[in-house]
Amino acid sequence: MKTYNAPHDVEHNWVIIDATDVVVGRLASYVAFRLRGKHRADFTPHIDTGDHVVIINAEKARFTGDKLKKKIYYRHTGYPGGIKDTTAGKILEGRFPERALELAVKRMMPRESSLSRTQYSKLRVYAGDEHPHTAQKPELVDFAAMNAKNQRVA
Repeated sequence: MKTYNAPHDVEHNWVIIDATDVVVGRLASYVAFRLRGKHRADFTPHIDTGDHVVIINAEKARFTGDKLKKKIYYRHTGYPGGIKDTTAGKILEGRFPERALELAVKRMMPRESSLSRTQYSKLRVYAGDEHPHTAQKPELVDFAAMNAKNQRVA
């Protein structure tokens, strides 16, 4: 039996995902899957076979339950006693609402790896529906229609 290795000159596709009324955790899981390239038949763990992912309307993504109030994001200023916290609701309503999705995807990628950092750098998240990547001709992935749990229940 021979182990298959993907070629180093893999073609990286561009996909665009609309995050309107989509649950953040489910979307982050799918995006991390696409960034790693695990959706491909020629996936190889040590070669970057993932796609470029563009997420639009990140400000319209949603959390389930009470996560808008109870989910806390921590950061440290670098000074003693400099731990800061903020809630998911404040991030989505704030100046950079795309950070909630970026953090969710980043935390679903493998840790401590230069390959992981390269794969994560192929993620672009935009708060509105405008993006500068039309020249790459990204294909639209209808993530909300993939599963009934992805859509908002009225």
